[in-house]
Amino acid sequence: MSALLEVNGVSVSFDGFRAINDLSFEIGPAELRAIIGPNGAGKTTFMDIITGKTRPDTGSVMFGEPPTNLLKLPESRIAQAGIGRKFQRPTVFEQQTVSDNLMMALKAPRSPLAALTSRRTRSTEERIAALAAEVGLRDSLARRAGELSHGQKQWLEIGMLLAQDPKLLLVDEPAAGMTVSEREHTTDILKRAAETRAVIVVEHDMEFIRRLDCRVTVLHEGSVLAEGSLDHVTADQQVIDVYLGR
Repeated sequence: MSALLEVNGVSVSFDGFRAINDLSFEIGPAELRAIIGPNGAGKTTFMDIITGKTRPDTGSVMFGEPPTNLLKLPESRIAQAGIGRKFQRPTVFEQQTVSDNLMMALKAPRSPLAALTSRRTRSTEERIAALAAEVGLRDSLARRAGELSHGQKQWLEIGMLLAQDPKLLLVDEPAAGMTVSEREHTTDILKRAAETRAVIVVEHDMEFIRRLDCRVTVLHEGSVLAEGSLDHVTADQQVIDVYLGR
């Protein structure tokens, strides 16, 4: 099976500091991958490059079938090509209901205001209900997003990204600030999402990553240091030295 995303020989420097150093990485079309590494390893810059926020000095980033060079596309076109990104802090429309938030996110060429004022069809309502169920918010459709717990807001934002039907979902530290039960539910959401699309999760919480039960890529100084199962990479002496510190 060919890769959905293929990053080859990518490097980028900021004011003489090499944030990404000859990085190569690939992920399949229905795969869950965790990325770990110490602060400053290049995890955020890596996601910035994939989404077009940062342009590398060298290398290529190919996506989709047939492969498209993301480095030639603006951020908006990259999003339209099927790449969704969830940042650490949830960004939802707090004054709107869960249902309205999902409605605004549904893949359609219209503004949020137009989405709210347009007539809802039965198929739209069914899609919204299905998305809410997928992220565990079926019973909260009529609640205002601002009333949700931190974890529920995270789930709503994941639901809003799934509404756009991305081929690749980038998720930044989803476990931060969550209760144990919220973290467990979040791993379930991400594992289900990865059955039909590629999902890359950047995370520090090792228990969360263990529950994801997926291939792990360790970054260090902007390069891939190790790759494999969590047990494999956490037994690697280099990973222990630079990240785990035990």
